[in-house]
Amino acid sequence: MTVAAILIFLATLTLVIWQPKGLGIGWSALGGAVVALATTVVHFSDVPTVVGIVWNATLAFVAVILISLILDECGFFEWSALHVARWGRGHGRLLFVLIVLLGAAIAAVFANDGAALILTPIVMQIMLALRFSPTASLGFVMATGFIADTGSLPLVVSNLVNIVSADFFHISFARYAAVMVPVGLVSVAASLAVLLLYFRRSIPKTYDVTALRQPAEAISDQLTFRTGWVVLALLLIGYFSADPLGVPLSVVAGAGALILIAVAARRPAFLFAQAVRHPQPATVGAGSAETAAEHPAGDPRNTTDAGDHAAIPAAPGDDRPSGPRRIPVGKVIREAPWQIVLFSIGMYLVVYGLRNQGLTGELAKLFGFFADHGVLTAALGTGVVVAVLSSIMNNMPTVLIAALAIGAVGATGLSHEAMVYANVIGSDLGPKITPIGSLATLLWLHVLDRKGMHIGWGRYFRTGIVLTIPVLLITLLALAGWLSIIGT
Repeated sequence: MTVAAILIFLATLTLVIWQPKGLGIGWSALGGAVVALATTVVHFSDVPTVVGIVWNATLAFVAVILISLILDECGFFEWSALHVARWGRGHGRLLFVLIVLLGAAIAAVFANDGAALILTPIVMQIMLALRFSPTASLGFVMATGFIADTGSLPLVVSNLVNIVSADFFHISFARYAAVMVPVGLVSVAASLAVLLLYFRRSIPKTYDVTALRQPAEAISDQLTFRTGWVVLALLLIGYFSADPLGVPLSVVAGAGALILIAVAARRPAFLFAQAVRHPQPATVGAGSAETAAEHPAGDPRNTTDAGDHAAIPAAPGDDRPSGPRRIPVGKVIREAPWQIVLFSIGMYLVVYGLRNQGLTGELAKLFGFFADHGVLTAALGTGVVVAVLSSIMNNMPTVLIAALAIGAVGATGLSHEAMVYANVIGSDLGPKITPIGSLATLLWLHVLDRKGMHIGWGRYFRTGIVLTIPVLLITLLALAGWLSIIGT
């Protein structure tokens, strides 16, 4: 039975990463779960347990991505990026720093997938407008993809891994932020230092600010844009209030998503009667019907590039019409990552099979050894092991396996907390070592291919391992130090 559990896990993971003929990750994981149930590697009595663990995390993540997709459609992220590019005042290195910091901020608030898949095409568009060389553009694009994960530590909602861990160990939003906001700032600072050092020769010294269009021109829906700021403020309040009130995080994020969707769709109609009586002319903008015709709705390639409208190159003198346009709300909802719901349940059931066969117990023994040797060893040991596992077999199954192992250790106090948060850090940062470390990285590489920038797996690995290892170690050291200061 143990061999069966391992084979089912490996087969499921292979299908999830490979995605033959566009097979959705959810269907692959669900198929693995069905086989695990059929072979009694897991039991039907385990299903409610697994659903109870992952439902809140999964729905909260989908809601956050929906919010980011709607804001992307109204021009929120391009507006932000253009402002940042102007703040650089023509200094290439300052522009690099600001783009990295923008990516970190987006990752913290809108999750790592949003930062990688939405901001990357926008950065590529800005690089084209500024006439940067391919080498220079590659540095900015790689930095954007890297910071999307290393910047996704501060909040529970910054990464699906974070939500799963917080739910599993019953960590409140406030406690998680108290521990991980300072640690996340260290991670961003370390990432910025490593990125600047690595790409220092390819960053242009100067650039022409006048080549950029005005940020206001990026906004296609003023009402949704303004509502977005209000929703973000309410979400922050709601996140901190949810735990004391016993409200699931998914309810708070879902409410924010519904508000934005309603405003973007102008529903119910009577609330937007004036806007309906004075409709704005539709324009052929970056998210036009021409793009939809090229890749019809339902084409799986569309789901990998929700920010496609921002990625169409715009030359410095681009005179394409811009202005208000109707956000395709139905298309945005259809292209939300619903497969993640099936993936979370299916993959966790498969991983639960490993736990039932005692395999997570072996990992628990290793973690127990780390816990017995203090906070520093617990943080470094757990984080490095999880990072390596994440880079080899993807971060989602890794965080689930490691969480089960940590739960089985039975450690208490700071050593327990060190392992819990080190699991998050290893699962967030470790995937950057290899292309298969996270689904977001695989989709990000696919987006770049579609935009004409190919990064081979060998080249990615050589870059990823050099960038990731120092940032990982510095961040884990920061975790151990900070936990020692604030206590449990």
